[in-house]
Amino acid sequence: MRRAEPAAPGAVPPVPAEEDWPAAPWLHWGGHGQTIAAALWGLRGRGAKTQPQRQRWTTPDGDFVDADLWVNAGAPEDPVVVLFHGLEGSSRSHYAQALVTVAQRRGWTVVVPHFRGCSGEPNRAPRAYHSGDHDEIDWMLRQVRRLWPHGRLRAVGVSLGGNALLRWLQEQGHRARAVIEAAAAISAPLDLQAAGAAIDRGFNRWLYARYFLRTMRAKAAAFAQRHPGWIDGRRAARAPTLRAFDDAFTAPLHGFAGVDDYWRRASSRAHLARIELPTLVLNARNDPLVPARSLPQPHEAGRWVRLWQPTRGGHVGFAQRRSRWDGRGDLTDLWTRVLDWLDAAAKVSELHSRGA
Repeated sequence: MRRAEPAAPGAVPPVPAEEDWPAAPWLHWGGHGQTIAAALWGLRGRGAKTQPQRQRWTTPDGDFVDADLWVNAGAPEDPVVVLFHGLEGSSRSHYAQALVTVAQRRGWTVVVPHFRGCSGEPNRAPRAYHSGDHDEIDWMLRQVRRLWPHGRLRAVGVSLGGNALLRWLQEQGHRARAVIEAAAAISAPLDLQAAGAAIDRGFNRWLYARYFLRTMRAKAAAFAQRHPGWIDGRRAARAPTLRAFDDAFTAPLHGFAGVDDYWRRASSRAHLARIELPTLVLNARNDPLVPARSLPQPHEAGRWVRLWQPTRGGHVGFAQRRSRWDGRGDLTDLWTRVLDWLDAAAKVSELHSRGA
């Protein structure tokens, strides 16, 4: 395998250039296998050395956000990585656990703020979360910055959280540099129309849509009881597809005219060139939930964005085979590469801030 040449000083680092990454374990057949097997039995390292500290942050609207923190006791300026989880995810998701393992080996602090309704306790305000929620991303990141005023902050978003992070970067432009040094989006649905159509079709609808809707419909029904009049709870609780759910719940609750308005305005693909911070966008071309035809081309990305589109990996899978007969795969390999890239990108940000 070969690696990309080092970037010139001041240039955004290139993506790794291995020709056979990830080398999927033999049990991870195709995009579906690489997605499902990674979540079910992919190796996440030996686990965190410590249990997370849970903090409850009070939001400006009188609600709360629960954040899990794995705090490094090193110097105040040591790196801090903030992870924004995916749809119905949490700090217990397979990708979050693997990230914590790798970050702790490096002495980095990890912060996982939970989108509202995802920490195990219903929220108080009539609000949830969505794929374009850049206002919530902004508030969370600035909360982390207040906690670590001298820390070297990096942000990572996975799936839905990746798209929301990209939307924040696009809205902030150069102002993002006052908050974080570098960012990465993993398996983000950059075109929500395409991703929404994919998840609601055929096998995907039977497996993935049904899996997500199981908890989403229950939450919507409970929300309607706590906050009568805000949504059509009956319609949301019976939504047969993600599109129908977003039209009944997500869109009206967050001020969109409907599902098409929501998916159009929340998609990040059309605005990648507005990003002015080193950003890695990683999508496998066999992702069953993010069609390869919906992925951006290099000319769409702009000078600060690096697109990494390996042939394999599935949706938030990217398990690396450790030996010929390994059927589980190593999930920490992904985060080793991503954190390496963020480290290199942070140096670019530092040079840029100094005017080099």
